Amino acid sequence: MIYGIGVDMTAIDRVERAMAHQTFLTRVFGENERAMFEQRKNRAETVAANFAAKEALGKALATGLSGFVWSEAEALRGEKGEPYFHFSGALEYFIRENHLKAHLSLTHEGGFSTALVVLEQE
Repeated sequence: MIYGIGVDMTAIDRVERAMAHQTFLTRVFGENERAMFEQRKNRAETVAANFAAKEALGKALATGLSGFVWSEAEALRGEKGEPYFHFSGALEYFIRENHLKAHLSLTHEGGFSTALVVLEQE
């Protein structure tokens, strides 16, 4: 059963300007995400996609942006580049207790990164 759906589109240049401030990266992104950013050649695109993923997650949770700690929802990539969430802290507890499975899709085009999140209740 679908628990929630969220989508967000983020301007890459806006995120690139925010990246000049280290507090933006440490406040919004987890340690694993920041390590991934350092390895990716299209760093601003990746950061913007992860930012959009967190905003889309807030919409799918129906909590808005202040309903969870952003760094507790890390948008990572698998061996083939497939995006997935790694949850920690209170958000991991909420996801587990509500039997939720998160599906994440990311794309970039025309200066924007877009994320789609579907939360499925198992």
